[in-house]
Amino acid sequence: MSMLTPPGMGGKYRITGDKYPRMRRGRPRSRIVLAVVASVAAIGLIGWGSFQLVDIFTGGAKASAAGPGSSRCAKKPSASPSPTKAAAKLPAPARIKVNVFNATTRGGLAKDTADELKKRGFAIGDVGNATKTYDKKVKGVGILLGAASASDAALPVLGTQLSGAELKSDTRDKPTEVDLIIGKDFKGLTPKAKADKALRALSDPEPAPSSSPSCA
Repeated sequence: MSMLTPPGMGGKYRITGDKYPRMRRGRPRSRIVLAVVASVAAIGLIGWGSFQLVDIFTGGAKASAAGPGSSRCAKKPSASPSPTKAAAKLPAPARIKVNVFNATTRGGLAKDTADELKKRGFAIGDVGNATKTYDKKVKGVGILLGAASASDAALPVLGTQLSGAELKSDTRDKPTEVDLIIGKDFKGLTPKAKADKALRALSDPEPAPSSSPSCA
């Protein structure tokens, strides 16, 4: 047996010549795992970098710099033509019966006020002095008194004729009949031009602004 014959070969195989195989150690499994992880990480970084470049050239960077939500179109107020429910329920002055009562010590105020309201299209009911509940007890310009159901109908309409009047409700069941009780600070009804303008605004309010997207 030759000295170059590996043990256990029984001399059956012989190595001849001046070259012989070299035995190499196998690579540790941990190195292979690390190499795979490094490759995956490198691919991920390359993909992320490519995405960032695309985002920059397509304007995404500007949206990110502006803060959250800036990528959406800015909202710009626009007019909405829909009328309010309150305006749809308002009665015309001719359908409102106004009782005019004077709670001051000045005579003739109730009649003069009733005559002016009649000229402005309101129906007139009782005219005279206020009851003991209100007589000489109304410190402001006046009180507009009506049913609870008139609080968003007849009372606001009459309120356009007397700026600063207090609106109050009672237990009556007639939504189109209201009382105007003249108070101590009363100096007259609101000037007709101004009252007409307030009545038009109440009957046909300006459309409320709504938000619509603008990408300018």
